[in-house]
Amino acid sequence: MKSIKISLEMAQRVKEFVNITQDFPCEILLKSGKYVVDAKSILGIFSLDLSQPVTVEVYDDNCNELLAKLKKFEA
Repeated sequence: MKSIKISLEMAQRVKEFVNITQDFPCEILLKSGKYVVDAKSILGIFSLDLSQPVTVEVYDDNCNELLAKLKKFEA
């Protein structure tokens, strides 16, 4: 598992983030405090407090391409 902190403060950034994560077959979760949602679910993401950075957890050892694409969201 690998994790990074990202910022998704605007709806457009959430949409772009979901479009990226949906292209990968691995399990990707978003954590905010005690809440955990599927990173491929736009409704799940909007249920989180996006005013603060959230943690992305990727459960795949070959996720370098995904992490490279998510760099632009890093907090």
